[in-house]
Amino acid sequence: MTERSSHHDTFIIERDIDAPPNLVFFAWANADAKAQWFTAPADKWELIERHLDFREGGTERLKGRWQSGTVSDFTCEYRDIVPDQRIVYSYDMHHNDKRLSCSLATIEFTPNGQGTHLKLTEQVVHFDGYPTPEDRKTGTEKLIDMALAFIISQKAEV
Repeated sequence: MTERSSHHDTFIIERDIDAPPNLVFFAWANADAKAQWFTAPADKWELIERHLDFREGGTERLKGRWQSGTVSDFTCEYRDIVPDQRIVYSYDMHHNDKRLSCSLATIEFTPNGQGTHLKLTEQVVHFDGYPTPEDRKTGTEKLIDMALAFIISQKAEV
Protein backbone atom coordinates (compact mmCIF):
# COMPACT_ATOMS: atom_id res chain seq x y z
CA MET A 1 0.00 0.00 0.00
CA THR A 2 1.28 3.46 -0.93
CA GLU A 3 1.67 5.87 1.97
CA ARG A 4 -0.35 9.04 1.42
CA SER A 5 0.64 12.43 2.76
CA SER A 6 0.21 16.12 2.10
CA HIS A 7 2.45 19.05 2.86
CA HIS A 8 1.07 22.60 2.68
CA ASP A 9 3.24 25.57 1.85
CA THR A 10 2.78 29.22 0.92
CA PHE A 11 5.44 31.39 -0.63
CA ILE A 12 5.66 34.89 -2.04
CA ILE A 13 7.98 36.15 -4.77
CA GLU A 14 8.28 39.89 -5.43
CA ARG A 15 10.15 41.75 -8.14
CA ASP A 16 10.36 45.36 -9.29
CA ILE A 17 10.44 45.60 -13.07
CA ASP A 18 11.46 48.53 -15.21
CA ALA A 19 8.46 48.12 -17.53
CA PRO A 20 4.82 49.24 -17.34
CA PRO A 21 2.13 46.86 -16.00
CA ASN A 22 0.57 46.32 -19.44
CA LEU A 23 3.87 44.97 -20.83
CA VAL A 24 4.46 42.77 -17.77
CA PHE A 25 0.88 41.43 -17.92
CA PHE A 26 1.30 40.75 -21.67
CA ALA A 27 4.14 38.30 -20.93
CA TRP A 28 1.61 36.05 -19.17
CA ALA A 29 -1.46 36.77 -21.32
CA ASN A 30 -0.10 36.28 -24.84
CA ALA A 31 0.59 32.70 -25.99
CA ASP A 32 3.55 33.60 -28.23
CA ALA A 33 5.12 35.79 -25.54
CA LYS A 34 4.68 33.21 -22.80
CA ALA A 35 6.21 30.48 -24.99
CA GLN A 36 9.41 32.54 -25.08
CA TRP A 37 10.04 32.26 -21.34
CA PHE A 38 7.70 29.63 -19.82
CA THR A 39 9.75 26.66 -20.93
CA ALA A 40 12.82 24.61 -20.13
CA PRO A 41 16.23 24.70 -21.83
CA ALA A 42 15.90 23.23 -25.34
CA ASP A 43 19.05 21.14 -24.88
CA LYS A 44 17.56 19.45 -21.76
CA TRP A 45 13.87 19.19 -22.57
CA GLU A 46 11.60 18.31 -25.50
CA LEU A 47 8.17 19.90 -25.91
CA ILE A 48 5.27 17.44 -26.14
CA GLU A 49 2.30 19.79 -25.83
CA ARG A 50 1.65 23.48 -25.27
CA HIS A 51 -1.58 25.48 -25.35
CA LEU A 52 -2.85 28.65 -23.70
CA ASP A 53 -6.49 29.78 -23.59
CA PHE A 54 -6.04 32.94 -21.53
CA ARG A 55 -9.48 33.88 -20.22
CA GLU A 56 -11.43 33.21 -17.03
CA GLY A 57 -12.28 29.52 -17.18
CA GLY A 58 -9.63 28.99 -19.86
CA THR A 59 -6.87 26.42 -19.53
CA GLU A 60 -3.17 26.09 -20.13
CA ARG A 61 -0.97 23.04 -20.56
CA LEU A 62 2.76 22.64 -20.87
CA LYS A 63 4.03 19.08 -21.17
CA GLY A 64 7.55 17.97 -22.03
CA ARG A 65 10.13 15.24 -21.67
CA TRP A 66 13.45 15.80 -19.90
CA GLN A 67 16.66 14.09 -21.06
CA SER A 68 16.25 11.72 -18.12
CA GLY A 69 12.97 10.49 -19.65
CA THR A 70 10.82 12.14 -16.99
CA VAL A 71 7.71 13.77 -18.42
CA SER A 72 6.61 16.94 -16.64
CA ASP A 73 3.04 18.15 -17.10
CA PHE A 74 1.65 21.53 -15.98
CA THR A 75 -2.15 21.85 -16.27
CA CYS A 76 -3.81 25.10 -15.30
CA GLU A 77 -7.21 26.80 -15.13
CA TYR A 78 -7.54 30.58 -15.00
CA ARG A 79 -9.91 31.64 -12.20
CA ASP A 80 -9.75 35.46 -12.23
CA ILE A 81 -8.20 37.91 -14.67
CA VAL A 82 -8.12 41.69 -14.28
CA PRO A 83 -6.14 43.05 -17.25
CA ASP A 84 -2.83 44.67 -16.28
CA GLN A 85 -3.60 44.11 -12.57
CA ARG A 86 -4.15 40.48 -11.50
CA ILE A 87 -4.14 36.84 -12.60
CA VAL A 88 -5.41 34.02 -10.38
CA TYR A 89 -5.02 30.42 -11.50
CA SER A 90 -5.01 26.92 -10.10
CA TYR A 91 -2.68 24.25 -11.41
CA ASP A 92 -1.50 20.68 -11.00
CA MET A 93 2.04 19.41 -11.58
CA HIS A 94 2.64 15.84 -12.68
CA HIS A 95 5.81 13.83 -13.31
CA ASN A 96 5.28 10.66 -15.32
CA ASP A 97 1.53 10.79 -14.65
CA LYS A 98 2.08 11.05 -10.86
CA ARG A 99 0.49 14.18 -9.41
CA LEU A 100 3.08 15.98 -7.33
CA SER A 101 1.09 19.00 -6.25
CA CYS A 102 -1.92 21.26 -6.59
CA SER A 103 -1.57 25.04 -6.30
CA LEU A 104 -3.49 28.28 -6.22
CA ALA A 105 -1.40 31.19 -7.51
CA THR A 106 -2.08 34.92 -7.65
CA ILE A 107 0.06 37.36 -9.61
CA GLU A 108 -0.46 41.05 -8.91
CA PHE A 109 0.89 43.81 -11.16
CA THR A 110 1.07 47.17 -9.34
CA PRO A 111 2.33 50.40 -10.92
CA ASN A 112 5.60 51.49 -9.32
CA GLY A 113 6.75 54.81 -10.76
CA GLN A 114 7.45 54.10 -14.44
CA GLY A 115 7.64 50.37 -13.71
CA THR A 116 5.74 47.52 -12.10
CA HIS A 117 5.87 45.77 -8.76
CA LEU A 118 5.11 42.08 -9.37
CA LYS A 119 3.92 39.96 -6.46
CA LEU A 120 3.28 36.23 -6.88
CA THR A 121 1.66 34.39 -3.98
CA GLU A 122 1.38 30.61 -4.25
CA GLN A 123 -0.45 28.25 -1.92
CA VAL A 124 0.58 24.69 -2.68
CA VAL A 125 -0.23 21.19 -1.46
CA HIS A 126 2.56 18.69 -2.16
CA PHE A 127 1.35 15.09 -2.28
CA ASP A 128 2.71 11.76 -1.11
CA GLY A 129 6.23 12.51 -0.01
CA TYR A 130 7.18 15.17 -2.54
CA PRO A 131 10.86 15.26 -1.64
CA THR A 132 11.72 18.96 -1.51
CA PRO A 133 8.89 21.51 -1.49
CA GLU A 134 11.54 24.26 -1.56
CA ASP A 135 12.22 23.25 -5.18
CA ARG A 136 8.85 24.70 -6.19
CA LYS A 137 9.74 28.17 -4.96
CA THR A 138 13.22 27.97 -6.52
CA GLY A 139 11.78 26.81 -9.85
CA THR A 140 9.12 29.52 -9.80
CA GLU A 141 11.76 32.17 -9.04
CA LYS A 142 13.75 31.00 -12.07
CA LEU A 143 10.65 31.22 -14.28
CA ILE A 144 9.83 34.72 -12.98
CA ASP A 145 13.40 35.81 -13.74
CA MET A 146 13.10 34.33 -17.26
CA ALA A 147 9.84 36.28 -17.70
CA LEU A 148 11.56 39.47 -16.56
CA ALA A 149 14.44 38.96 -18.99
CA PHE A 150 11.88 38.49 -21.78
CA ILE A 151 9.97 41.63 -20.72
CA ILE A 152 13.14 43.74 -20.66
CA SER A 153 14.13 42.43 -24.11
CA GLN A 154 10.68 43.40 -25.45
CA LYS A 155 10.91 46.84 -23.88
CA ALA A 156 14.25 47.36 -25.62
CA GLU A 157 12.63 46.55 -28.99
CA VAL A 158 9.83 49.11 -28.53
